[in-house]
Amino acid sequence: MNKTIIAHTSTEMEEIGIELAAILTDGMVVSLVGPLGCGKTTLTKGIAKGLLITDVVVSPSYMIAREYRGRMLMHHIDAYRVSTLEELAEVGLDDYLPPETGVSVVEWPDRIEGLVDISTIQVVIELLDDEDRRVSISKF
Repeated sequence: MNKTIIAHTSTEMEEIGIELAAILTDGMVVSLVGPLGCGKTTLTKGIAKGLLITDVVVSPSYMIAREYRGRMLMHHIDAYRVSTLEELAEVGLDDYLPPETGVSVVEWPDRIEGLVDISTIQVVIELLDDEDRRVSISKF
């Protein structure tokens, strides 16, 4: 699957996440690449909705990772403050890359060398202007 979509609103970003959730299976890693404020967490909220998660999804920035339960587990990981795969292992997050059960959604995977390489799906979000985003989805 290689697909590019222009999202004009945050609602459309969530809808992209809902569609993406439909193809997710246990053991997948979804990497979300893009600048601050581009909509990575909004897209993750859509993935959560598609996975029938009813909890409020928030950025894992201060926790590094959060876990949510729906039709499958979703591990939401923020790699912004981690600089190596070894650091992820030190805090026990390497178990989610890939996860035995559920799916891992990783924000800022490009900050850690090799993390994007283990992804099943890569989503690149580009800011076009204040509202519009180009969302490119690649499945490996």
